[in-house]
Amino acid sequence: MADQFDSALDLLRRLNPKNTAANLSAICSLVPEHEEELLASVDQPLEVRRCKKTGRDYLLCDYNRDGDSYRSPWSNEFDPPVDDAEMSSERVRRLEVRANEAFDVYRELYYEGGTSSVYLWNLDDGFAGVVLLKKSSSQTAASGAWDSIHVLEVAERGRTAKYKLTSTVILNLGTKGDALGSLDLAGNMTRQVESDMPVDADETHVANVGKLVEDMELKMRNLLREHLLHVNTKRTVTNASQTEEVYFGKAKDVVGDLRSIPPLSEANRERAAQREMINSMGR
Repeated sequence: MADQFDSALDLLRRLNPKNTAANLSAICSLVPEHEEELLASVDQPLEVRRCKKTGRDYLLCDYNRDGDSYRSPWSNEFDPPVDDAEMSSERVRRLEVRANEAFDVYRELYYEGGTSSVYLWNLDDGFAGVVLLKKSSSQTAASGAWDSIHVLEVAERGRTAKYKLTSTVILNLGTKGDALGSLDLAGNMTRQVESDMPVDADETHVANVGKLVEDMELKMRNLLREHLLHVNTKRTVTNASQTEEVYFGKAKDVVGDLRSIPPLSEANRERAAQREMINSMGR
């Protein structure tokens, strides 16, 4: 049974990340006994649903799911309703409300649109949660989607707290045109950080988590920008932990080949000289 689960994860790592949701659904239908484990282990692009009570959009993930129902962070209700759903304490729910308000502002400032959701739940020595951000765009010639999944654990120790943040970014880019043809680029990146920070009141947790998420997203955006814009000669992937190099590394090679730093006439002269040298060696 463990071999089936490991094989399923290995297969998902090798398939196109753009189709992760469809591939995951197909694999779960083949091995339904591992469905819960797979849904909890595999990050996939976030889906958007409208809260029936408040009319606001929220994001779906495994952390606000109970069976086939999902909880809205705005109304704190499941859709469809769940009679025996496990809910967080009043204190953690108050923190969740403040965090959703804060990240709604963060989303508007950084993404200028999109959707955000924050879900928190109780732990024995603190609380845990997930911060979700999604921005997508679909046009005639280009499309793209950015999904951020920040899973956090907070261990409270009096006037300090230990924060552990695991962040995953899923990026999908596509373009289509008569001149350039079509380009389909997809991949994901995961990073982790731990930090001890002072806590004066419950509201401090929201500020601390916000700072950690903001810093992590900045670092990951810069890393993705470097992946996409700079030439990388690394073409061989030796293990699954380097999956992002398959997709982003190839894009860097393409950009590097298309980008000509010296003048075109100088490049042509160098090619002619190289051909002349090869011909003379053959003679």
